[in-house]
Amino acid sequence: MTRFSSIALVDPRGWLLLQERDEHPVIDPEKWGFPGGGVEPGETWEEAAYRELEEETGIALDGGLELFAEFSVRHAHRDTDDSFCLFFGATDCSDEDIDCREGRQIVFVDPAAARGLDLTLAAAKALPEFLASDRYRSLLP
Repeated sequence: MTRFSSIALVDPRGWLLLQERDEHPVIDPEKWGFPGGGVEPGETWEEAAYRELEEETGIALDGGLELFAEFSVRHAHRDTDDSFCLFFGATDCSDEDIDCREGRQIVFVDPAAARGLDLTLAAAKALPEFLASDRYRSLLP
């Protein structure tokens, strides 16, 4: 089992930061998902979330992320049952602040449009639940 941390950053409009993956990832290539990645040995879920966000976007946050939920996902092509934690938080960042260091693009997406994207298995599981939550609504203008 692999452990992953993902981050749902919400901008002042209520839009979500999502990453369009390229063809290189072993898991869910060419799909949309939350920024994030594997938890390294000795690292907490939360530490991995902050590290992955900075590695993939150049955004270094000093706190402010909260745990939304832990999810399980079956990656049949790898024959693994993996788990991931989705952290969330508000940001004043815009697309111009993002330095896309992995994937095709990392941009803020209107939640209505996000539902129609070709999502990773993890995002397909977590996104609807997050958007329906009081925690997401608490970040809206």
